[in-house]
Amino acid sequence: MIVFDAHLDLAWNAIDWNRDLKKTVWDIRKDESGMSGRCRGNATVSLPQMREGKVALAIATLLPKLIREVQPPLQFFQSREAAYASARGQLAYYRALEESDRVRLLTTADELNAHTTEWLTDESGDHPLGFVLSMEGADAFITADQAEHWYDLGLRIVGPAHYGLNAYANGTGSPGGFTSEGKDLLRQMQKAGLLLDVTHLADDAFWEAMDIYDGPVLASHHNCRSLVSGDRQLTDEQIRVLLDRDAVIGSAFDCWMLDPNWIRGQEEWATVGMEVVVDHMDHICQIAGNSKHVALGTDLDGGFGKEQSPADMDTIADLQKLSELLQARGYSPEDIKGIMYRNWVDFFNRVWS
Repeated sequence: MIVFDAHLDLAWNAIDWNRDLKKTVWDIRKDESGMSGRCRGNATVSLPQMREGKVALAIATLLPKLIREVQPPLQFFQSREAAYASARGQLAYYRALEESDRVRLLTTADELNAHTTEWLTDESGDHPLGFVLSMEGADAFITADQAEHWYDLGLRIVGPAHYGLNAYANGTGSPGGFTSEGKDLLRQMQKAGLLLDVTHLADDAFWEAMDIYDGPVLASHHNCRSLVSGDRQLTDEQIRVLLDRDAVIGSAFDCWMLDPNWIRGQEEWATVGMEVVVDHMDHICQIAGNSKHVALGTDLDGGFGKEQSPADMDTIADLQKLSELLQARGYSPEDIKGIMYRNWVDFFNRVWS
């Protein structure tokens, strides 16, 4: 079965972490052997392993953020111009991969459906990987008026905040709402046709966005606060509002977001498995009364590696194991197909029609 993963920081890994994603995961780990620092030598994602696991589709990010080995106050660019340049550089990386036929940037429903059909009808797997472009944190918008500019460059999704406060909104760990510029950004995004990703928005910012932005919304990589506390997770009330907006919620695979007993910084290796991901998925399905709003948004190699991923996952190719876990929970073949890829495909067909 093919897979649609709604959150992968591929260009950030290639440029800021200096990883050649054309190599296998094991070669990337070998390149980093002997390096110190969190995540080094523990990569889980590369283009060959995506192809091995039939991860045919992904939301790939532009992430204007420096690597986590830098001190926290300097993890984000000190000027919007520098953040803009960083994001344009990451876009150039995707375009270079596209020129070599390794990937295909998808910007319309027709392109998405043709790509999906190609993977479904020819099981050789010898096809480009399909990417929808998203920006995680709107730091690369020099002004809100750049919404149409970024759309013309191929961007289709924006998460206004990441960690902390930027010029537009409060994000994870920073209580508060949108700035005046941020409220304008939401309006400009809707006008340009950019989709809103609510992931990482602080609670006040989330509710302000629901009032200001009337267009399609998604939560690319989120889990449930009723299972794991913290403002990085969605409350049941937020989940219900997203369901009312016909959104899809992608489940993240970062262990501290999966199990309340897994404390970031105090565990060296994951001790929970992918069955805990199913717990979060199932919680949303029970609220919705169906499985049509749950999918994948793993965030693998999003500043963590194998040491902080589910214990039964070595590389992204192991996402195929999720089908069996869902089946064991009583999910039907149609449910499983939806969660693995179809729910995201249907979502983009709705919002891009």
